[in-house]
Amino acid sequence: MTSRERVLLALNHKEPDRIPMHDAPWAATIKRWKTEGLPEDMDVVEYFGWDFAFFGADCTPRFPVRTLEKNEKFIIQTTPQGGVRKNFRDYTTTPEVIDWPIKTKDDWKEIKKRLNPDFTRVDWVSALNVYNKVKEEGKFICYSGGFGYDMLQTYMKTEQLLITMVEDPDWIKEMIMTLAELNLIMMEFMMKNGFNFDGAFFYNDMGYKNASLFSPDTYLKTHYQADKMAYGYCHSKNMKVFLHSCGNVKELIPMLIDAGLDCLQPLEVKAGMDLIELKERYGEKLSFMGGIDTRLMNNPDKSKIENEIKTKIEIAKKNGGYIYHSDHSIPNTVSFSDYCYVMELVKKYGVYEHPEIPVESVQPAIEKKEETAEQKKKKFGFGLKKKTPATQVSPEEPVQEKPAKKGLFSKKEKKQEAPAPDKTQETKTEKKSIFGFLKGKKK
Repeated sequence: MTSRERVLLALNHKEPDRIPMHDAPWAATIKRWKTEGLPEDMDVVEYFGWDFAFFGADCTPRFPVRTLEKNEKFIIQTTPQGGVRKNFRDYTTTPEVIDWPIKTKDDWKEIKKRLNPDFTRVDWVSALNVYNKVKEEGKFICYSGGFGYDMLQTYMKTEQLLITMVEDPDWIKEMIMTLAELNLIMMEFMMKNGFNFDGAFFYNDMGYKNASLFSPDTYLKTHYQADKMAYGYCHSKNMKVFLHSCGNVKELIPMLIDAGLDCLQPLEVKAGMDLIELKERYGEKLSFMGGIDTRLMNNPDKSKIENEIKTKIEIAKKNGGYIYHSDHSIPNTVSFSDYCYVMELVKKYGVYEHPEIPVESVQPAIEKKEETAEQKKKKFGFGLKKKTPATQVSPEEPVQEKPAKKGLFSKKEKKQEAPAPDKTQETKTEKKSIFGFLKGKKK
């Protein structure tokens, strides 16, 4: 059974030959492992037989990266987003953010000018060489990219971002939609020029230790439309959708499922994301990837990590819907021998006795009808301030009667075609990318 077949079976809630596997060791961890037995010339994915391969595009404003200061311990650099960060030289921890590029709306307008689709955002030669190799090996191939709160933290100070999400959700939504559209357009470029993706792996950390970083109501006002658009587009291409979201995001799961999410990752144990609990509650509607506590991997008492893997995997793997991954990433405190033991346990307890026949393709997603505000209140258990949620089209714009499309996302284009008061000045100042997707107005 190929990796692609294995992952598709699991995501379609069927039982393959074994649970699919992947993980994310730090660069410093791999460096350590190469001194402890990992072959110097072998990629860690190949060595452990992981099932995934990832490709993406540069969806940043592409500001030049400059080194401002460095010594034996630290390095301070500018970022492609236009900020400044301080890192340890081995990049083993979360960096200290020294400066942010967006402090006002005018800052955003200047950055937005640099976020147009461009063919040079992909390293075509090297990426296609690797793509052809992993496709021949039968890997499950994902487009990888990010948009949402987590990406906006690279542009705006966290405190300012959280306050703005409440005080000016429409601005935050505009930024998220811009980044989401750019990712989808670049994904389309790649698919038209040699790539074929089985899934999309989006990243957007939205939780901390005890709960989500913002309320479900704020998520609906700022994120939901972009998520629904992106997930729906991927489903239209027969691609499954993964979301990497660290921290405790339990209260957002019903809305993520409604938006079309297929698999949630990484299920951070120390933040209260219990794999068994989540499987029992949402296992029929959602797949899970992760949930194995990395803190137990280097414990001298090997029975602890074995009990962790045995207990969780034996429950999570039932009827498919589970993929092995650590509950975050593998730090350099885990030795090569310790991790090899983890892999032995995963393979031991992740085997299925009666594997099912591989599927040939992802089942297309069932189209869902838009819901009223009252229906959303019932579904998610809280009220919305606005009569019409941000995710709904207006009454003047029928859902079923769609005009001819000029691009991927007809919803925005319909708004441009709707009758409006005569504003000659706006007609002259409309901004449109050369590809017809990103639209806005200069002021």
